[in-house]
Amino acid sequence: MTAESVSRRPPEPGQRPRTAVGPEQLQALIDNTNAVIYMRDLDGRYMVVNREYERLFSLHREDIVGLTDHDLFPAEIADAFRANDLWSASSGGPVQMEEVAPGEDGLHTYITVKFPLLDSAGNAYAVAGISTDITDRKRAEEQVRQLNAELEQRVRDRTADLETTVRELDAFAYSVSHDLRAPLRSLHGFSQILLEDYDDRLDDDGRHYLERIQANVGRMGQLIDDLLKLSRATRTGLTRDTVNISALARQVIGELGNAEPHRQVETMIADGLVATGDANLIKVALDNLLSNAWKFTSKREGAVIDVGALDGDGEEAFFVRDNGAGFDMRYAEKLFDPLQRLHTADDFEGTGIGLAIVHRIVSRHGGRIWAESVPGKGATFFFTLISNGTNPGK
Repeated sequence: MTAESVSRRPPEPGQRPRTAVGPEQLQALIDNTNAVIYMRDLDGRYMVVNREYERLFSLHREDIVGLTDHDLFPAEIADAFRANDLWSASSGGPVQMEEVAPGEDGLHTYITVKFPLLDSAGNAYAVAGISTDITDRKRAEEQVRQLNAELEQRVRDRTADLETTVRELDAFAYSVSHDLRAPLRSLHGFSQILLEDYDDRLDDDGRHYLERIQANVGRMGQLIDDLLKLSRATRTGLTRDTVNISALARQVIGELGNAEPHRQVETMIADGLVATGDANLIKVALDNLLSNAWKFTSKREGAVIDVGALDGDGEEAFFVRDNGAGFDMRYAEKLFDPLQRLHTADDFEGTGIGLAIVHRIVSRHGGRIWAESVPGKGATFFFTLISNGTNPGK
């Protein structure tokens, strides 16, 4: 009985059929894969290639077997292939590397796994390779790298532009502070001289007009101060630290009370209000919010100002609440725009800059600010301060 007849004998019940795998089956296996598969002897001569190899390099296997990479590729590429083959043969096991080879649209990059084929004595006699084309991925990575480089350059350019703008703003601020104040001082000084030295020559209307000039000079000076504060709130460097909101609020209330000791205002400031941020800027924000509350309760008996915090949806919001004049919520979106006022200057003095300053400061801390109010029943301003992705006071 021959070996062939034995191999074709039907399997005994319960046994799996035995199938002999020959060279044709192995060739069919490697021909039906998208990877490039090949075998080279230790002299670098091709022994086997698969159909994907033929397709990529437009060669027939009959024309390849027996050749070396130096017969098929530029010397630099062939040298790299040869070095990797020798590395694999000496390693005794699989090794992985990136390789490049010519393609119709330029060089292609491959992830290659190479391993030695060993004889019965354990000596390498050939090297097999399996290469997977990763050119699309590498090109995408290169595009991302180029885009990142372009973005970094644009950021550098933008930063330079911003630095130039800041210098120009500094120069403008100096001009506003120096050049505009000089004529205002002259207006105030000369009007005061007229009131004092020419009092006997002025009638009531004349004195009234001069007093109005002085009042408007004062308002213009205050407007200049507030605009400069708004500029500084935008440009001042931000230093993050733990800030005691309760202590700052008490300090501001104390300053307001000292300036108007005749005012009777009930203040309630919660203990333990803590945030992370710039103490100086947060102090400016609280000063504006509490000054507004102090001002808009000036015409109310039993004025109350409350400072506290609420937790909602995992976010801590600080608030400043008063029972003063309030405002119509239909105009709430205008509150934080510079020079926007919801009350006339005759009712309450102000430049319409304070809340814009608060908005800038809160925004720079990554937070937000909003308000709720009913006319005649007061207003509540809420604001959050977020630093480094964490909630304040936590």
